[in-house]
Amino acid sequence: MVTEKKRRLPVPRSLLGRMLLLTLLAVLLAQTLSSLIWLSQLRATQMEGLITSARSLGYSMSASVSYFRSLPVAFRPLVLDQLRSMGGTRFFVSLNDRPLDMQVLEPTVRKSAVINVVGQVLRQNLGADPDILVRFVRPEDLRIFNSGLKLDELPRSWAHYALTLEPVNPPVLVTQIELSPGEWLYIASLLPEPYTMLEEEGLPSQQVWFIGLTSIFLLVFIGLLVHWQSGPLKRLARAARDLSLGADVEPVVEGGGSEVIEVTRAFNTMRDRISRYLTERGQLFSAISHDLRTPITRLRLRVELLEDEEMQVKFTRDLDELELLVKGALQCVKDTDIHENIEPVDLNHALDCLIEPYLAPNGGGRVTLKGKAMSMFYGKPLALRRCMGNLIDNAIKYGDKAHLYVEDDAEAFVLHVEDEGPGVPEQRLEQVFEPHFRLAGKQQQGYGLGLGIARNIAHSHGGEVTLQNLRDGGLRVTLHLPRGVE
Repeated sequence: MVTEKKRRLPVPRSLLGRMLLLTLLAVLLAQTLSSLIWLSQLRATQMEGLITSARSLGYSMSASVSYFRSLPVAFRPLVLDQLRSMGGTRFFVSLNDRPLDMQVLEPTVRKSAVINVVGQVLRQNLGADPDILVRFVRPEDLRIFNSGLKLDELPRSWAHYALTLEPVNPPVLVTQIELSPGEWLYIASLLPEPYTMLEEEGLPSQQVWFIGLTSIFLLVFIGLLVHWQSGPLKRLARAARDLSLGADVEPVVEGGGSEVIEVTRAFNTMRDRISRYLTERGQLFSAISHDLRTPITRLRLRVELLEDEEMQVKFTRDLDELELLVKGALQCVKDTDIHENIEPVDLNHALDCLIEPYLAPNGGGRVTLKGKAMSMFYGKPLALRRCMGNLIDNAIKYGDKAHLYVEDDAEAFVLHVEDEGPGVPEQRLEQVFEPHFRLAGKQQQGYGLGLGIARNIAHSHGGEVTLQNLRDGGLRVTLHLPRGVE
């Protein structure tokens, strides 16, 4: 009976909600792009400094290797003992009979860059003959001497000052260089600050806090601005809706930006013109109806004085037709131009009252009703009853029975009225709303104004009345009344 509603994306409908959403997206996009650019520049700067430090470290190592090469073999252990006793040196140096096997760290961009730079500097200064091994090792995996001693197993004065930076404990750069067969120089060192940590860091927490606070401040200020501007627009929308329902609307107070003030002035001017037009139209139609009734009555009296009966019948028929047109016009204006105050209307109660005469047993069960309105509807009570009553009466008159289906939500109240009649030809679906129009063979009593009056009342409430032929026969008339700001 009723088609399913299409699912919609959860997009805010209000101006304030949409402005805040767009502002938030714009701020996040701009801050994300700027942060990515800043982060890439920071990483490039850090990489440049890291390579410079690694090159300086490589020169220091090559100088130490050259110094140990210049010493007699017997003096080398004595110099190492003196360095350990002094403590606080930049390198931890030892002599081993073989390269120590340790678990190395997984390579990263920064680790690989340091290893390549240090190895390149050492080969440039020491030549390509000696074997050179450069690796990064975690402090807990570090091995010092041939016996495989760990860092924690040594006296703190020997290596802890050079190779630990508690509690961070960054990776240690271990370089092993073959001085001669069976003699390997072992050099372990940390990179200088601030390059001790070689992992690429993400966005700093300070930057994240800055983005969050900036977004909050912008949303608050944009929200206040839109709320200040949307207040006059809401008043204008409420006045426009009341005006469309025919209520006596006071001039809207001007406020907001210059554009909103200009729109408010234009609305107030339009309101004055419509009010004057409605007043003049009512006065003009009252005068015309009065002027027409008087000569029609006078003509009827004169027709009765005619002696020619045939002529009398013709005049009487013409006068009946003329009177029918006048009454139809008066009925149309009376039914559509109802001067009522806008107030909450219980549509469920109105429908119950309209269908009560047609319910079983007296009415033979000619009307069925499914669904109900979820809340009160703001409009003209008598006009809405007349609108729905015309649709029900029309369905019973032309289709014998009327089946009513109600849909209601926060957006609109919808009433479907289906009958069991022959329907309406597709080319006549709009023509039946015209005054005094009748389909061939349907000459029931009345003026042929029911659907037209119902549509006019729906239009005055901002709604619509539409027709649709059912697949299995019959006609569906749909009344759609949007819910405004209540």
